[in-house]
Amino acid sequence: MAGDRILVLNAGSSSCKGALYQVPSPSAAVVPEPLWRGQLSWGRQGNQADLAVTTQQGTTLKRTLAVAQPLEHLEELLVTLWQGETQVIDSPDDIAAVGHRVVHGGQHYCQSVPVTAEVKQIIAELAPLAPTHNPANLRGIEILETLLTNCPQVAVFDTAFHTQMPAAAAYYPGPYEWAAKGLRRYGFHGISHQYVAHRAAQLLERDLDDLRLITCHLGNGCSLAAVHRGHSVNTTMGFTPLEGLMMGSRSGSLDPGLLIYLLRQEGYTADQVDQVLNRQSGLLGISGLSSDLRTLQEAMAQGHGRAQLAFDMFIHRLQTHIGAMLASLGGLDGLVFTAGIGEHSPVVWRRTCEALQFLNVVLEADLTPGDEDMAIQAPGSAVPVLVIHTQEEWAIARECVTVLATMA
Repeated sequence: MAGDRILVLNAGSSSCKGALYQVPSPSAAVVPEPLWRGQLSWGRQGNQADLAVTTQQGTTLKRTLAVAQPLEHLEELLVTLWQGETQVIDSPDDIAAVGHRVVHGGQHYCQSVPVTAEVKQIIAELAPLAPTHNPANLRGIEILETLLTNCPQVAVFDTAFHTQMPAAAAYYPGPYEWAAKGLRRYGFHGISHQYVAHRAAQLLERDLDDLRLITCHLGNGCSLAAVHRGHSVNTTMGFTPLEGLMMGSRSGSLDPGLLIYLLRQEGYTADQVDQVLNRQSGLLGISGLSSDLRTLQEAMAQGHGRAQLAFDMFIHRLQTHIGAMLASLGGLDGLVFTAGIGEHSPVVWRRTCEALQFLNVVLEADLTPGDEDMAIQAPGSAVPVLVIHTQEEWAIARECVTVLATMA
């Protein structure tokens, strides 16, 4: 299947990203540059969406679009693949397959699968477990089915990497019957955690089977994974992507008694609780300004107290959960930062690692984000600290090639 053109679509809660790869080999050691990369973003502009396209040859396209519903301009984004100045293929028929990031696969899927009517139905049934993601993932699949009628589609699940967590980490301490009903911890961002764990082993020039890693996926959504011998043995997200760290607009873990109080004493409905915890909490809820850490850092520099509080809370909870992952591993051979915040925020790197000085984790004095994966620990640090640019799209493209081979 080498040479296939694979389109990857990541339809998320605040953006929709796409990339077209000419796949040299699913086991290629070097991540190839995509022939085309496109994105729709609507998280920061209210009723507007930003469309941006870049080709491997350096051609760019940018537009601002009026938007009423997320994903309504997806077709406008995708036609730039075969029309206009950013054209990189002759027609939609040149696409061998489409790989979709799907956030929640529940107990049904521990690996990537071809999209069928049954798969779509299960993705829809699992929407209550990932309400800001699975519906968007499914909508992306449905739109692509109308645009690329004869093109195979593959669902790549973010939960799959965590399916080997031990029962002690996967089950909740409620009634035992919960587990039989699927009320358990699943974990998310698995595509990213798995990729950066493998990349960390490459950078450290060690066998992944010999490593204990904590991988920190910090973006609009945030999660950690404790990776032992290449497998996730603990993670911060659980039954839904709402558990764990403080995030852009999600609360992360709360005392369940607080939710009971809101329902009983404050008159909240279940839908109101859902709205508050998923869309009005986290950095946005505390700061009152934005879910974007860059905006909060600008406000902090001007003395905005609530922006500072939101940042301090974010770091405190990140440090606390790193401690939990550390205990699950019984040691640490590497700490990895990735995703939007994790790849670009030196202040987050430094503040986070201040809590690890007892392990003799020391960072370089000059920390500057770059385009390349890099080590940021100082000479003599007992633990390597890496900043790795997650390549979820490439990981999904590789999965597509593997699934296509089984369908041949």
